[in-house]
Amino acid sequence: MVRYLMKRLLMMVPTLLGITLVSFVIINLAPGGPIEQKIVQLRFSGAAGGNDMGVSEEVVEALKKQYGFDKPIHIRYGIWLKNIITFDFGESFSYEEPVTTVIAGRFPVSLQFGVISLIMTYLVCIPLGVFKAVKDGTKFDVSSSFALMVLYSIPPLILGILLRMFLAGGAYLDLFPLSDLYSDNYFEMGLLDQVLDRIHHFILPLLCYMIGSFTVLTFLMKNSLLDEIRLDYVRTARAKGLEEKTVVYKHALRNALIPIVTGLSSFLMVFFAGSIIIEQIFNLDGMGLLGYRAALDRDYNVLMGLIFFQAVLALVGRLISDLLYLVIDPRIDFS
Repeated sequence: MVRYLMKRLLMMVPTLLGITLVSFVIINLAPGGPIEQKIVQLRFSGAAGGNDMGVSEEVVEALKKQYGFDKPIHIRYGIWLKNIITFDFGESFSYEEPVTTVIAGRFPVSLQFGVISLIMTYLVCIPLGVFKAVKDGTKFDVSSSFALMVLYSIPPLILGILLRMFLAGGAYLDLFPLSDLYSDNYFEMGLLDQVLDRIHHFILPLLCYMIGSFTVLTFLMKNSLLDEIRLDYVRTARAKGLEEKTVVYKHALRNALIPIVTGLSSFLMVFFAGSIIIEQIFNLDGMGLLGYRAALDRDYNVLMGLIFFQAVLALVGRLISDLLYLVIDPRIDFS
């Protein structure tokens, strides 16, 4: 087990290097970089120092040196690798702040929604999927499947608009706030009122965050348990006279949870969870909008910072997912 763990940790290094190298090359070779955008701004402002609103070579060279583009791409990548050892991801071209500061400012928003949506989804979907498997073919199973498929078919954009239209703003009902994370007088409230205010603002965007994975996880749990119930070892357990609850919940359920654990490989990604559409609709300044704006502005340092953190979390999450297999089924041997 220890040998397998060390092997996986060592394999993460070349994998992470490959991800960052490909990303760095693609991002830096994409047209319309920060220098080109700065040149356009100088042309419009007339402060470029060239003729006919052009840009002089001196200005272009100064910009390249300022943004670090005066060196070949492989040297720039080597410098970037050297800097990230000390967690120095450079400075954001757009925000003119260190990348870590920019990401840290949006981190709490995505963390809150990511963690809560993950916990709520698994707490609801796993019991619901198990119950649907036990009640397979009944009216409850059919009606709940229909409801889940209807919810799954609604795009997050449409769902967000519908929730705001019917439940917020007062056009129909005024049960929830239209946007933002908290009220204007949030910092004047007591602790309990602040918690309730946060929950009040969380409900609508949280529904949009959860709706996509809710149906998938429920059906995955149901179908996985149904597959296990049909296997020979379950028939043997029944033939021995074991109670149905013991057969389903003790024997079949443990093996049925293995595919669910596979989905947990991305559970660490909740720390950087973000949705451009949801954050735009509900005015949430999280990771989704940060990545979108960084891509539009060609803010290379921010993009590479986001890619690096997400890659590390994905690799570590996958390793933890494999280790969780041992908790569910001790017969699995990674040696």
